[in-house]
Amino acid sequence: MILTKAQYEEIARGLVSVPPTRQSLRKLRRRFPRYLSGVLKNGAAPVLLELANEVEYAPSLMARIILERFLQEREETPPSKSVITSMLRDPSQIPDGVLANQVYQCIVNDCCYGPLVDCIKHAIGHEHEVLLRDLLLERNLAFLDEDQLRAKGYDKTPDFILQVPVAVEGHIVHWIESKASFGDECSHHAYLHDQFWSYWNRFGPGLVIYWYGFIQELDCNRERGILLKACFPTDIVTLCHGTGDPAGPAEAGRSRGRKPSPIPAL
Repeated sequence: MILTKAQYEEIARGLVSVPPTRQSLRKLRRRFPRYLSGVLKNGAAPVLLELANEVEYAPSLMARIILERFLQEREETPPSKSVITSMLRDPSQIPDGVLANQVYQCIVNDCCYGPLVDCIKHAIGHEHEVLLRDLLLERNLAFLDEDQLRAKGYDKTPDFILQVPVAVEGHIVHWIESKASFGDECSHHAYLHDQFWSYWNRFGPGLVIYWYGFIQELDCNRERGILLKACFPTDIVTLCHGTGDPAGPAEAGRSRGRKPSPIPAL
């Protein structure tokens, strides 16, 4: 199912020129019946997937759009986001068998977006959190993990709080956050705004590990209390035992040092 550039531009112009109403969608469907005609010929063929590839759009996002419009016309009310997400995670919930198959093909063939990719990302993130936990235990560093902190009533926490702070490259570290991704400019600034400065304000200075690397220039907040590393640091200095592997965790409670000032401007 191949579109010429002229065909694609005609569809794009049609989308821009009509208001976002059900009546307009029906007109567009009558004018551009590619998906319907394709699935009527062969419901098992990956029509929706091919359509997404032809217009260079993420298959799972295309599936979400089509599913949302289908449910909106069927129920005559906009479906909730939770309903859409649930059906994308489990296409067998979709009341139309042909559309369920089309959505499934889009989900399993999307390497960038969708519930399958989310599961993979979650699994990789958990794997690196376990790795970080093991490294902390190996070095006898006492800590509280995210679950323990939430049980104590904290709503937004890093992955690990060190019960006794350490020094890394001359910087005090109270907490460590694991990120199983590459730290690009967009994602890092979002993390700073949504997570890191909140951790800094509540717990003091900390360390972020981007296991898949990061842009070097982003490591510019060391003096303000956020240190970036691409691996677990090997030059940890503890308060009680100096450089090297400590003999055991200190018995003292968590030391937070000086009370941090308000969150710095971004």
